Amino acid sequence: MDRVHLRRAGVSLLLDLRDGDARIVHWGADLGEQIPGLAALEPSVPHSASDEPAAVSLLPQAARGWRGTPGTAGDRGSRDYSLRLVLQDAVADDARAELTLVDANAGIQVRATLALEPSGLLLVDQELTNTGETAYRVGALDVTLPLPSQATEALDLTGRWSREKHPQRKGIDQGTWTRTGRHGRTGHDSTLVIAAGTPGFGWRSGEVWAVHLGWSGDHTSRVERAGDGQKVLAVGELLHSGELVLEPGESYRAPRAFAAYSGSGLDGVSERFHEWVRARAGHPSTPRPVMLNTWEAVYFDHDLEVLRQLADAAADLGVERFVLDDGWFLGRRSDNAGLGDWFVDPDVWPQGLTPLIETVNSRGMQFGLWVEPEMINEDSELARTHPDWISGPGDRVPLRWRHQQVLDLVNPDAWQYIYDRLDALLTEYPIAYLKWDQNRDQPELGHDGRSSTHDQTLAAYRLFDALRAAHPDVEIESCSSGGGRVDLGILERTDRVWASDTNDALERQTIQRWTGLVLPPEIVGAHVGPATSHTTGRTHALSFRAITALFGHFGVEWDVRGLSDAEREELRRVIAFYKANRELIHTGRSVRVDRPDDTDSAYGVVAPDGSRALFAYVTLATSPDEAPGKLRVPGLDPDALYRVSLALPLDRHGFAGRALPSWLDDGQVTMSGRALEAIGLAMPLLRPERAILLEVAAQ
Repeated sequence: MDRVHLRRAGVSLLLDLRDGDARIVHWGADLGEQIPGLAALEPSVPHSASDEPAAVSLLPQAARGWRGTPGTAGDRGSRDYSLRLVLQDAVADDARAELTLVDANAGIQVRATLALEPSGLLLVDQELTNTGETAYRVGALDVTLPLPSQATEALDLTGRWSREKHPQRKGIDQGTWTRTGRHGRTGHDSTLVIAAGTPGFGWRSGEVWAVHLGWSGDHTSRVERAGDGQKVLAVGELLHSGELVLEPGESYRAPRAFAAYSGSGLDGVSERFHEWVRARAGHPSTPRPVMLNTWEAVYFDHDLEVLRQLADAAADLGVERFVLDDGWFLGRRSDNAGLGDWFVDPDVWPQGLTPLIETVNSRGMQFGLWVEPEMINEDSELARTHPDWISGPGDRVPLRWRHQQVLDLVNPDAWQYIYDRLDALLTEYPIAYLKWDQNRDQPELGHDGRSSTHDQTLAAYRLFDALRAAHPDVEIESCSSGGGRVDLGILERTDRVWASDTNDALERQTIQRWTGLVLPPEIVGAHVGPATSHTTGRTHALSFRAITALFGHFGVEWDVRGLSDAEREELRRVIAFYKANRELIHTGRSVRVDRPDDTDSAYGVVAPDGSRALFAYVTLATSPDEAPGKLRVPGLDPDALYRVSLALPLDRHGFAGRALPSWLDDGQVTMSGRALEAIGLAMPLLRPERAILLEVAAQ
């Protein structure tokens, strides 16, 4: 076998297996059945270079002429520092290849599996085994994929607490652009994908290549252009010095990489990810219940009667799940103390949580509870009893972060203690949902004097897995001071993520848009917060906050006891609208509209059969133009006729100008899908930070 051609859903991956190497000569658009001869794809040999042409291998190596970042790193002290991996075996069909590469002299074997899923998403798994006679220290085992010459722009995401998932672009110049996450968790500034594309690629245009790493610990992502012009995308776990040492016969399985090619912009990348995520075993299949979380309603001030009133008000609005947030456990009156003491505080809850749960359940709602199992306060009974259970370098306690430390889950006794406490809570109480938080970066994780970021991540995964096995009906949200742990590794064992700790709808517009590049809306929590945001101090209309939250797993985080009659009626009607349309939102195809400037935004979701759609038009700032440009509505059946009508807001206080477009005065308009995409609709002049929601239905 001298080549492997994987082909599925408009994507091809072509491997050249000659000369004992595994060179990726194409990853991108479908090549069809007649692939070119491999000789036509061999690069030339320039002056002052190795005598054999260098091409990007699955595992790029200096021994094969690659002068960029190698795909593997490791050593046995001063020996076996540079591998020459030779293909030993290859088994492949049209959609999957399993390759075994060995360096017999160095005593290293790597097994690599490349699989094209029905969505066209490429999954890459690699495992390195020490076949030698002495210990081998692993430094890296990255997934490296080639880019063609037409990929000239790079895109990644960055952010901070309450401002996650913001894009940044740059040209792909000679050299290496590396993004690292050294947070002990995925990180607020992590890049959800590292991507490259043709000049000016957008949501609906251009070729795009993107890679995501399914890992919740430290990691690295890079785009690299070598001196000979070859370009790559690469991702992998970031391993610390001495962290991963393989004894003879032991193996290291690298985190899975997910790679998407699209010939139709970022929406094509998103479609491949969404289709794969939704097809997973265990993906939430029941309608996503309307949530109320108590955090911004009461914070740490837990009072049974107040919470009962809040539950009554929530049930009256149509809420289906009531989540009690931080403050219920032993000594937890602020974030200074209590983490680790996972016992219901008898001073606050003399009868336990049962009276509140009975109230919640009697109102037809599920009960959920906040926990933060991976953390510990030094002011806690657990820390006073087991100060040695605090993770760190061993000779000192790491810097505090939000008054807390990290519990060393690599310690089997600490792991078992936390498992037993959570298992006891889930056994004693009818808890349907855990909001699982993790509120700090962990830059100095250590166990027994050694760096333990890798082992801590795996220990946390085992904790999730064990609790899910013991309590399979309990749903779990991954919250990490908001969006600090959003990746497909954590989503193997959780049911949704909390995209950000901010409920400010303006901030959420960008956060949710780019989180949705990989994650479909049904697993991204999105809540209606108070009129004035607790994180930014901005004040927004209820319609703007509600329309923003509709394109996710909808919820409320607000003291709804004090709503005005008008607010109560509007929120009740929005909740009813969400329930009537959540199947469309949570199964449809996400569509983003490329707009001429950044003062407004538009996006929507289209039913799989093209029969219905919802589109939001949002003003983010004042526009330099007196009137907005027409809204082009893509993604519909071009030959079908559609009725477009205004679904929300319920009032028109956000409208500006002296007159509305005539079709809005008429209440609706009918146009073909082709005309809606090619010409679009006139939009009303809106005040800044306002939104309208359009309902589109085939006739």
